[in-house]
Amino acid sequence: MLQHILPFESEASELQKDSNSSSHCSSVEEKLERYGCHALNESEHLALIIGNETVGSTLLQHFGSISALSRASLQQLQAFLPRTKAIRLMVALRVSAVALRQDSISDPLDSPERIAALCSEMRFLSHESLRIVLVNAKYRLIKVCSVSEGTLNESPSHPREIFKHAIVHSAYAFVLVHNHPSGDPSPSEADIRLTRRISEGARLLQIHFLDHVIVGVPMEGRQGFFSFKEAGTL
Repeated sequence: MLQHILPFESEASELQKDSNSSSHCSSVEEKLERYGCHALNESEHLALIIGNETVGSTLLQHFGSISALSRASLQQLQAFLPRTKAIRLMVALRVSAVALRQDSISDPLDSPERIAALCSEMRFLSHESLRIVLVNAKYRLIKVCSVSEGTLNESPSHPREIFKHAIVHSAYAFVLVHNHPSGDPSPSEADIRLTRRISEGARLLQIHFLDHVIVGVPMEGRQGFFSFKEAGTL
């Protein structure tokens, strides 16, 4: 008889947990409906996506912030969530980058802010990636080309590969863009050397090198990108 009772109690306990989670999510939904998204805290946002604020709080505690969580891989998320919910969370956290990219495509790419918005999804990468943004004479986007994919802190590149894309697509000008997986967009000595080499090569080829933008993660008191042009070093 005891063997029949214990499974029943276990099932009842699980049902109670699901009921509590569902009840809480309903109250968060009501809060959202009444006061808007800005009234929700981080855990409550996550609760609406994955259906469980306790797990949401655990994720925040483990990764440290929403920003760090947004860079987590599917494998890392699956340590806390079933595969379907992990995929749902990953997509939800990154969809804002898609919106920024779509908005920036319709505008002239004449500022580092717009370039950073166009390539904002690069801040989610766990390795360095180097890309070249090609524009016409009106600074409208022609194409974004991938130049190289690197390791955690290095993206191997050669000026020949960079200029090849600009020449093949008859670009009027280009912007070099790469990311720092650490989230800190401050330029390294290697970044500075690369910028100088590309600047010299662009002058010889008579192609306009507009800027080199490093994509990172925005934090309080710090932009989410670094612009060599804005810093006066290009």
